[in-house]
Amino acid sequence: MWKKGRWPLLGLLGLTVVLAVVIAVAGSGSSGTDTGGGAAASAPVRPTKGLPPALAQNLDEGDEIVGEGEGALEQRLAELEGHPVVVNQWASWCTPCRVEFPFFREAIERYGDRVAFVGLDSQDERAAAEEFLVEVPVGFPSIFDPDASVAASLGGARSWPTTFFFDADGDQIHTRIGAYATQELLEQDIERFALAEG
Repeated sequence: MWKKGRWPLLGLLGLTVVLAVVIAVAGSGSSGTDTGGGAAASAPVRPTKGLPPALAQNLDEGDEIVGEGEGALEQRLAELEGHPVVVNQWASWCTPCRVEFPFFREAIERYGDRVAFVGLDSQDERAAAEEFLVEVPVGFPSIFDPDASVAASLGGARSWPTTFFFDADGDQIHTRIGAYATQELLEQDIERFALAEG
């Protein structure tokens, strides 16, 4: 049986524990400015309201594996006909891809109302690719290309990453082998080849 003198002490200890829990929970919350991984980082790169339906759908499926093989890429390009498309060959094991992904995320934010972006996850394991997209969200949907045959058919699969440019008619007009070293270099190619401004 509890002695009378213990109740104030137990009450004080209980209050201390409750306060500690409240402080811990509040400290673990998000301020809304988190730019790391998780749900905040995987949100759409740019608003899709008012965009042409094909571009909006493409952005809505960002950071998802949306199909596999050559047929899936051909279907995606057909759905995006009328818009230039930039296809980035990547893999979860590719360190330069990890460095380059933030450049593409920024490019999607800047050009996503005029240019479609699609990933080609080549010579990879699907589970590893899906984990990578959670850890390093980029904002474009990807086609799974496990044996890199799709990339090879485009002139890629020689170096990771590789980027392919398609005009609004669906014709491949440029291939960039290797990673972009800077955001500016990627944007120069987008403006020159995708938007034909250079």
